[in-house]
Amino acid sequence: MQVTARVDYALRAVIGIGRHGGVMRKSELAAGEQIPSRFLEQILAELVRSGILIGSRGPSGGYQLARPASEITVADVVRAIDGPLAGVRGTPPEELDYPQPSAALRGLWVALRASMRAVLEETTIANLVDDDLPADVRDLLDQPGAWKRR
Repeated sequence: MQVTARVDYALRAVIGIGRHGGVMRKSELAAGEQIPSRFLEQILAELVRSGILIGSRGPSGGYQLARPASEITVADVVRAIDGPLAGVRGTPPEELDYPQPSAALRGLWVALRASMRAVLEETTIANLVDDDLPADVRDLLDQPGAWKRR
């Protein structure tokens, strides 16, 4: 899985707003997270459209979480920015139809999506704000080779 800059910036923005605990201005967020302002503006608009953030205008305006950080998962943010977690050439894996001998690929892609869901749907923005990953996610970090690039 390749995490796009848009997803990385979106998560950093949502975590920053969650850590702030209230309404946060785009300029504060851009400076604090070192995100280009114009790029952040587009990302924030998508997060508002998806119901993750609430945006308000005016002198005291800015962005805040639309619901508690404990109810927003990493998967919610990824889907808001990039769409479904695991598609193959834009197709949901369960809808793929491979000829033999490649038929096993369909199951592989579904299993990959399930493993991604296990991490991304279990981890909330509150976990990230508190620097307290769920136990199952922490266990993955302790697996041999988890920190080695291959």
